[in-house]
Amino acid sequence: MTTDTLERLQRIDHLIRTKATGTPSRLAERIGVSERCLYKYLNLMKDFGAPIKFSNVRQSYYYDEDGSFIVSFAFKKTAGATCLLLVTLNL
Repeated sequence: MTTDTLERLQRIDHLIRTKATGTPSRLAERIGVSERCLYKYLNLMKDFGAPIKFSNVRQSYYYDEDGSFIVSFAFKKTAGATCLLLVTLNL
């Protein structure tokens, strides 16, 4: 996972929490990816348990429950380098 990916996930989370994503095409434009790529990010977040929904009335994504999507890393040195990706969903 690249730094760009992490930053995009954080940006998507912020826009979802504030219910300010706009349509899928607008959100993709805001974070600098294609719509197809946006759907991959949203599906990744959903796979980690994020309760993402889309409101046709508001034309925005939102979380079905209060919370946020937090991505962080923990590193542990051993004989070989080991990296642990920790995704926390605060609801």
